[in-house]
Amino acid sequence: MQKNIAFVGSISNREKAAWLAKISPLLAEAQLIRYEEITAEQRPTIEVAIVANPDPQALADLPNLRWVQSVWAGVERLVAELPHAQFEIVRMIDPNLASTMAEAVTAWTFYLHRDMPRYLCQQRRKAWIQHDLVALSDRKVGILGLGQLGRKSAERLVLNGFNVSGWSRRLTEIEGVTCLSGEEGFNDLLAQSDILICLLPLTAETRHLLDGKRLGLLPRGASLINFARGQIIDEGALLSHLATGQISHAVLDVFNTEPLPSESALWTAPNVTVLPHISAPTNIQTASKIVARNVIKYFESGEIPEAVIRSQGY
Repeated sequence: MQKNIAFVGSISNREKAAWLAKISPLLAEAQLIRYEEITAEQRPTIEVAIVANPDPQALADLPNLRWVQSVWAGVERLVAELPHAQFEIVRMIDPNLASTMAEAVTAWTFYLHRDMPRYLCQQRRKAWIQHDLVALSDRKVGILGLGQLGRKSAERLVLNGFNVSGWSRRLTEIEGVTCLSGEEGFNDLLAQSDILICLLPLTAETRHLLDGKRLGLLPRGASLINFARGQIIDEGALLSHLATGQISHAVLDVFNTEPLPSESALWTAPNVTVLPHISAPTNIQTASKIVARNVIKYFESGEIPEAVIRSQGY
């Protein structure tokens, strides 16, 4: 008997069509149906949903849903809005995503390490001024979050010669990286980071974690990269520290509201680089294969992939 799978997403019709076109051929024994096209008869037959930024209420309306597979790594909206849902939530875990993130982290770390923002400002003023180059081994880079993305990024930075430290909720070990944990370790990491990179998941504990007080622990003139979630950083506090020179530059790929509103002061701040959430886009080719493999395995054995721990948010 053919299985029905829902595709639920608050994304464009073009994006939905692209995902369905990639995933459907890999699910020979199942029918992948857009949520909007599910009939009343089909609704109770659906045990699995594939989701891309879904409306949580749409999932709550599927009475026999057992688990959802996100095509993205971020699932905080589902966790926040459906804390007591009976179904499991599975994040996208794609080794290709970790490699893509490590590439972005390395590129923008070099951007800051080699003073690119400073030279760009000088170009605009037609100023020919050379500055001393800091040795890679003397550039202290701190990474907040040492999950799959953080670990790969840390390893890539070490290979490139940076002096790398990392913080995670639970102490871990990465060759060549000084690993820290706990509140004292968190503060120590901030105090020693010339370049701070945020790769933390958004949870109740990490929301506005980088507030004015904690950003003030960074060495004066430190710079910041946020490739995690905008809500982790207090934007007002960040702007204040940028204005005083406590933070010399911020590379931001994520924001409280996306797209970033035109009236946001971040657009015009001279020491902010604004990116349109492009640091680690999901690769539809590799992600579709992972989704199909997880779904097929479930229908064959009843096994649900490793799910999000709701109390942790990831």
